[in-house]
Amino acid sequence: MFKETLEQQRVNQITEKIIGCAISVHRVLGPGLLESAYEECLCYELSQANLKFERQVALPVIYKGVKLDCGYRMDIVVESSIVVEIKAIERILPVHEAQLLSYLKLYNKRLGLLLNFHVSVLKNGMKRIANNF
Repeated sequence: MFKETLEQQRVNQITEKIIGCAISVHRVLGPGLLESAYEECLCYELSQANLKFERQVALPVIYKGVKLDCGYRMDIVVESSIVVEIKAIERILPVHEAQLLSYLKLYNKRLGLLLNFHVSVLKNGMKRIANNF
């Protein structure tokens, strides 16, 4: 039980840092750019915050015990713990939440952040998605 609490604290601290980085990017750029621009700038901010991350992480589908490359890629994985999916769309739809939850399940991770930069205030474009295994 104690170990889970420490892990939850660690993940929450990382999540707070990611959100802070995303807010910094949004304050400077605002809405209206392509996802790729937000991804590039967010990665810059993550590196400045000394967070380890991987970009465009390949995500195979395991089907009947066979690993298949279906072309899925996660935008950013931070500290090998949190999957960050970036959007620049009018609004987040249930399909976007389902996409991130599927990534979490396939990647065997507990937490993801869905960040939509195409909003006037970033807190209105953020969703925290949990996979309870």
